[in-house]
Amino acid sequence: MNGPGRFWVLAVVLSGMALSMSGCKQLEARDQLNKGCTAYKAGHYDEAIEHFQQATQLDPALPTAKMYLGKALEQNVVPGLTTPDNLNTANKAMEIFKQVLDQNPNDVNSMKEIAGIYFSIKDLDNAEIWQKKVLAADPNDADAAYTVGVIDWTKAHQNKLNALQAAGLNDDGKGNGKAPKQVMEPLAQQNAPLVDEGLKYLTQAVSDKPNFDDAMQYLNLIYRNKADVDYGNDAAVAEDLAMAEDWTHKAMDMRKANEEKKNAGPGGITIDNSGNMH
Repeated sequence: MNGPGRFWVLAVVLSGMALSMSGCKQLEARDQLNKGCTAYKAGHYDEAIEHFQQATQLDPALPTAKMYLGKALEQNVVPGLTTPDNLNTANKAMEIFKQVLDQNPNDVNSMKEIAGIYFSIKDLDNAEIWQKKVLAADPNDADAAYTVGVIDWTKAHQNKLNALQAAGLNDDGKGNGKAPKQVMEPLAQQNAPLVDEGLKYLTQAVSDKPNFDDAMQYLNLIYRNKADVDYGNDAAVAEDLAMAEDWTHKAMDMRKANEEKKNAGPGGITIDNSGNMH
């Protein structure tokens, strides 16, 4: 065989070997992925992380491995804890989800995971930014709208507690009409944008998901914050408190209906608290 002929035979052989090796790595990656899923379901998150990391190293183009790796890392994030170690774990998990987004910028699930981790470590500003990214990708995501509303309420509520406690006062939950102007008027200006936005997103959440009892309960809470914003306007405060009570009743009724539906068996059978079927 002449020189050029030998060259092409060798090239074909090497190409075949490369494809074979690539195929083997993909099979190994999926094996590691399966082992990671088994460990994850058993609650062995550190073991799962090792398997998912190996899967991503063997096949960097395997997006599910990165998603699962991010989820496993997220399980080690302690909610509400802001120690350096916990924040480092949170950042590692978010970095994995951001890598998934680099490959698929419209991956809503990764956006939600990042938003959830930020919320978990009390970074409300970034949590809100990422929930709004979710809504930009899916405007009808009721959970994202709800979370933005909860964040707005949380910020407004903390502002209120800070202002009242600094003046030696407690929140009466009814607009704090007896608090002095020098406390309530600056608070009203500070909280007005938060309350307006919170009402908007919580209302949107209930519109998109009519049985959303948690969103209804937060509408009750944010209307009580609106009563603070309407300080000095007795008619507006009374209307705010009436709306708050109305949403409280709606939330209670809807929660009861949701529980009854959850307990319903095949064919519409329901089970009451005594275990009797109807």
